[in-house]
Amino acid sequence: MKPHLRNGTGFAGKTIGLLGGSFNPAHDGHLAMSLYALKQLGLDQIWWMVSPQNPLKSAKDMASLDKRMARATRVATHPKLCVTAIESELGTHYTADTLRVLRRRFPRTRFVWLMGADNLRQIPAWKEWQDIFRTVPVAVFRRPGYPAGRNMGKAAICFDKAWQKTWKKGTNAQTTNIGPAWIMLDNKLNYLSATQIRKDSPTWQV
Repeated sequence: MKPHLRNGTGFAGKTIGLLGGSFNPAHDGHLAMSLYALKQLGLDQIWWMVSPQNPLKSAKDMASLDKRMARATRVATHPKLCVTAIESELGTHYTADTLRVLRRRFPRTRFVWLMGADNLRQIPAWKEWQDIFRTVPVAVFRRPGYPAGRNMGKAAICFDKAWQKTWKKGTNAQTTNIGPAWIMLDNKLNYLSATQIRKDSPTWQV
């Protein structure tokens, strides 16, 4: 089931993981992490939110949204994975804004933000990054070259008290009084990267 902005009732009571990114291109590493999160977090579905244009990345090497969507759709083979360009429909450019709008459009849906440890290190450069932690729970995937400790960077230190040793199904900052919550997942390291794929396959670019 794909998200329809005019009708959020189909996802009432569901827990949806949100994996945002350029997906330039999507690859089996995205798939492996998603399958792990579905099982470990008890998610009903994961939305691969293909960004029209990451504000922190150059548009020079970015394939078209249609091309990235098509590739992601081919990679996301599990029935609980949904590839969407929902940010284009929402008209949002920043994650904090996207999450706020999704909360309003899907008031009875639980969302979990999924991201790699590389992004946990970089997230202080994002617009209103602290609001992301305050809006939804965050689950962080281990990534090669990044430590898996609680104190890896400004964001982790800032929200140290929100760190969860284990994930309880239903952990949900938007419908309980637990406040911010985040966890470091113990996923198997995957060494695939979109950057390397672009280097190895120059024809991938526009």
